[in-house]
Amino acid sequence: MPESNPTTQVIAYTDGACSGNPGPGGWGVILMHGEHRKELSGGESATTNNRMELTAAIQALEALRFPVAIEIHTDSTYVVRGMTEWLPNWRRRGWRRQAGELENRDLWQKLYELSQSHQVTWKWVRGHAGNELNERADQLAREGMPKVKSANCKV
Repeated sequence: MPESNPTTQVIAYTDGACSGNPGPGGWGVILMHGEHRKELSGGESATTNNRMELTAAIQALEALRFPVAIEIHTDSTYVVRGMTEWLPNWRRRGWRRQAGELENRDLWQKLYELSQSHQVTWKWVRGHAGNELNERADQLAREGMPKVKSANCKV
C-alpha cells in the first residue's frame, strides 16, 4: 500500500457472507491503489452476516500501513448507515442503542477506532447487481467461509 499520505486515494470493496445466520461466515476485501490490487479473505465457523460485513471493513482498514484517503464500497446498508448515521448517537450513549444493548459493539468500536487514522468515505453499492468488484468481494467472502457447516446451516 502507499507511503504515508492522507491524500493518497485507496478504493476498497468489502463484503461479508454467512451460510445460515448464525453459521459459518466469510469476509472478502479488494484494495486498490493505482495499478496495485490486493485481495484478502477469511472467515469464522460460527458468526452472523452482519459480523462478517463489519469484519470485512475492519480488515480493509487494518491492511493499510499508512494513513490514507479511502473509499470503502459495501453492499451493507448496516455498515454504511452505522458509520455515517448511527455512530454519533451510539458513542454519546456509551456505545448503546436507545433501545438497549448495541449488537456487535466490539466490532463497531474497532471499526470506529481504525477509521480515525484515515479519511474514510463510505459508499453503498447494490449487491448482486453486476458490479464486477462487488461480485468479486462476494466471491472472496464465500471462499473465506470455513468448510465445516454448522448444525443451523441451511445450504
